Amino acid sequence: MIDVRLKRAYEDAAAADGYRVLVDRLWPRGVSRSEARLDAWERELAPSAELRRWFGHDPDRFEEFRRRYVEELGGQRPRLTALRRRARQGTLTLVYGARDTEHNDAVVLAEVLRRGLPRHPA
Repeated sequence: MIDVRLKRAYEDAAAADGYRVLVDRLWPRGVSRSEARLDAWERELAPSAELRRWFGHDPDRFEEFRRRYVEELGGQRPRLTALRRRARQGTLTLVYGARDTEHNDAVVLAEVLRRGLPRHPA
């Protein structure tokens, strides 16, 4: 079992977060590096700029965003494997900047880390 958690970049870091990884392409506005207390920044795992702009954090587009983002993540298997390995060793917290805690890339990435990528993309 792997322990993958989600936390907004604007929430205080805690010891219980374990290994903290920022998974956004852009640094969260107004958060200093010392406040963020990150162990890594995996911007290559973030959705492409084109996909992020298309999605625009519109909940109505989330299912299609999820499908397209999982497809993009298919090209990042080595990075995903490394994060899954890290999560097996202890808590892994994916840090993100989005306001919407249910419809964002970190939610999708956490699902992929927990379940793996689909063998045959839909």
